[in-house]
Amino acid sequence: MPTTYPHDRMFVAAVTPFAADGSIDEPQFRRLLRYFLDTAAHVDDFGIIVNPEAGEVFYLSPDEQARVVEIAVDEVRGAVPLFTGFLANSTADAVAVAVRLAGIGGVNGLFIMPPIGALDVTMAWDPVAYPEVWADMIGAVTRALPDTPLICHPVAAPSAGYGVGLPLEPTIELLQRFPQIVGWKMTYNYEGFRKVARGIRTLDRHVGILAATAVNFHENLANGTFDGTVTGSFNYALEPMLDHIAAWRSGDHARALEIWNGGLAQLHEYIYEQWGRLHVRYKTAAWLHGVIDTPYMRPPMPLPRRAEIAHITHLIAKTGMKLIDDASIAAVTDRLPR
Repeated sequence: MPTTYPHDRMFVAAVTPFAADGSIDEPQFRRLLRYFLDTAAHVDDFGIIVNPEAGEVFYLSPDEQARVVEIAVDEVRGAVPLFTGFLANSTADAVAVAVRLAGIGGVNGLFIMPPIGALDVTMAWDPVAYPEVWADMIGAVTRALPDTPLICHPVAAPSAGYGVGLPLEPTIELLQRFPQIVGWKMTYNYEGFRKVARGIRTLDRHVGILAATAVNFHENLANGTFDGTVTGSFNYALEPMLDHIAAWRSGDHARALEIWNGGLAQLHEYIYEQWGRLHVRYKTAAWLHGVIDTPYMRPPMPLPRRAEIAHITHLIAKTGMKLIDDASIAAVTDRLPR
């Protein structure tokens, strides 16, 4: 489905495969990227984001972040838009990494996350009272790279009204101040999504409402606030998710509901059940679906539990998607804690 706005795309937030020793597994990563491109070859508005939170960018050095981008550029070769996340502890270092990654030929934009580090700017940050905590960082990036489009990953301390997403007031302030922001990843609970989507639609320019929490996609599509995605769920359920979205967009709502209730909703419900296990379960499900070879994460990210593997295996089977064989599952599971 062609889009009026070039950055309203169905972006996958790609995981980064690791070998058992914790190093980036480059052959696995190349295979994952080719899987995305081959599976979504019929989708006109697909895109890829590397070095997102789902890619464990928090635990990658600047050189590793650059290597991830180099591999992605080599595999994607301009077939779809390619954005990259970037991270460093200080603003100056983050800007330096952003400039380095944006300068790699084949990168179309940046995926920007709030600052990391001290309690003051992570768990205890009040973004309504102190929006400058992130605004100052965005400003530094846009001054260094004024022509580079940004997609935002607006996470904040959990709240009842918004889940783990940035509240409405600082969202609108940032979007008004920085025209380089072309897409807003909707990291919200269902109620927060509605509030922020309505607010974005009041702006005097278009900003893509990019759905993230896949467990709510059916309702997001029904509400007409689904310009595209930035989601890690495409790592483990790309085929039925693309079919579900295509059915909605074509007006075949009965088919969309059939796919949604055919196991896809239940799979997403389990993956998103606990925020503290979200990325562990993303990666475990991607491994069980056979698109990466291992579920290993870089410590301190934990390994999956055996019970999680067993339940995700059951849920994937219910969707009709393919699974790796029992011997491959056992080869990893037998070494894990219960």
